[in-house]
Amino acid sequence: MKTSVFDLFRIGIGPSSSHTVGPMRAAREFALSLPADTASVRAELYGSLALTGKGHATDRAILLGLAGETPAGVDPDRVDEILRKYAESGRPSKVVFHKDLTLPGHPNGMKFTAFDASGSVVRTATVFSIGGGFLSTDTAQAKAEVPFPFRSGAELLEQCREHSLPVWRLMLENERAWHTESEIHAYLGDVWRVMKECVDRGLRTEGILPGGLNVRRRAPGLRRRLLESGSKDPLAVMDWVNVFAMAVNEENAAGSRVVTAPTNGASGLIPAVGHYYLRWCEGTAGGIIRYLLTAGAIGVLYKENASISGAEVGCQGEVGVACSMAAAGLVSALEGTNDQVEHAAEIGMEHNLGMTCDPIGGLVQIPCIERNAIGAVKAINACRMAMQETEGHKVQLDQVIRTMYQTGLDMQSRYKETSLAGLAVNAVEC
Repeated sequence: MKTSVFDLFRIGIGPSSSHTVGPMRAAREFALSLPADTASVRAELYGSLALTGKGHATDRAILLGLAGETPAGVDPDRVDEILRKYAESGRPSKVVFHKDLTLPGHPNGMKFTAFDASGSVVRTATVFSIGGGFLSTDTAQAKAEVPFPFRSGAELLEQCREHSLPVWRLMLENERAWHTESEIHAYLGDVWRVMKECVDRGLRTEGILPGGLNVRRRAPGLRRRLLESGSKDPLAVMDWVNVFAMAVNEENAAGSRVVTAPTNGASGLIPAVGHYYLRWCEGTAGGIIRYLLTAGAIGVLYKENASISGAEVGCQGEVGVACSMAAAGLVSALEGTNDQVEHAAEIGMEHNLGMTCDPIGGLVQIPCIERNAIGAVKAINACRMAMQETEGHKVQLDQVIRTMYQTGLDMQSRYKETSLAGLAVNAVEC
């Protein structure tokens, strides 16, 4: 285990973790490495970053990073002002989109080149944004050994059995190898606070989402109708889960503050299911900590054994993984067993296998916003199915993770965050 919940749950801005958060981080790291005589910078984008970068604001994210901004620290309301001041700073920066080229290694490639006043190259760097805001350069950062390492779902369950620990507690003990327990609780508290604030903003903010598709924000109107109807419909709870997820993803599409969980494109699931737990399951703050730690443990398995990059494996690696994480986390919040945690995670992914990533116009709007709502409901159902089961299950989490990754690799690249196929070309009149 090399991945922390601090990495899986990143506080940042929308609309994309791989196309906004990752490039901003990469650009800032490059800017910090530059000598004083740097006069200009060129950033070149390849593969999916080039094909959908405009819709994901990748060029703006790179300029923000070059200006020294971080995804967690940048003020979404000041982005235009920051970019204007950077443009006036005297260091010209250009972003080039190579839509017909892909770098070997990953579909999300970036190349940075810095020049001095004479036009000579003073520094270059090639970086890949590998999903969830992670960069290829992150792998070089060594971490202390954890007390209960696991590389698979089977090993996770075995460690839990051997040491008589629930998944969430094992994950907490591993995190303590890198952070104090108070730091862990404080960070997860901040994560949940930002998730909650994002839901609250999304529920009250009206208007049209940016990007040119003229997609209307629906969460405020849906919330209003639910409050006014006083419906005794037994499925009204599902309507609320839908509206919580949509509120987050409408905020994400608008470039607002969100938490990658494990990506921005799938950022609505974990907040929506968490709100379901608190509102309809008599949930507690302690339960939310169990929820996030267990979701994080499942996210680690996907991150380290497969992929959470839509450009690499399609939306099964984003909404599918978030569904699996949320399902497992909800079992833990409800104090289910470790076997039920694993089963819920397996169900959550099994029924998202093969999901393509085909955003219309390269924007994280259609089908992404509704897809989060559907995924959140799936996660709750996966939890309920797992907790009702008494005789085990046939398909194991490790098998479904392996299947997801193989399926993603077999999927044609045009169905993986390129906007060259699927809904992106068949529903362009939306």
